[in-house]
Amino acid sequence: MNRRLVGLAIIGAMLLIAPIGRAAEEKPDATVKMTGKSLSAGVGYSWGSGTLTYQGKEYPFSISGLSAGNIGAGSAELSGQVFNLKNLEDFNGNYTSVGAGATVAGGGGGMAMKNQNGVTMNVVGTTRGLTFKLGVDGMKVELKK
Repeated sequence: MNRRLVGLAIIGAMLLIAPIGRAAEEKPDATVKMTGKSLSAGVGYSWGSGTLTYQGKEYPFSISGLSAGNIGAGSAELSGQVFNLKNLEDFNGNYTSVGAGATVAGGGGGMAMKNQNGVTMNVVGTTRGLTFKLGVDGMKVELKK
């Protein structure tokens, strides 16, 4: 029963954030998969890594970010779609949340984030631990050399 509820909630979150600023027929320019960890006691720090799949190639990247008002520790696995990525270098930057986000039962959630280059990521994921707030207050993304 719990797995079914979590699965339905994640699908609902994906449907909630997918249309944020997007026409239904618009295809993503790339996809991302990320894993991260978070540790906080009032002011928190999140870190992790991921893979950007763009034009048939995979590019590793690192993520880091700060958050406020959190207490706890946790980890997350996220995946999503990337829009408005015209050049690989535009993926680098500071992402902040835009539009609606969603939190679902069982530790899942989704959000849309945008950087200073106009690149938007719509991500969904699952969390483990007491708390996780990657990307809500902002995260820095850097392609690895």
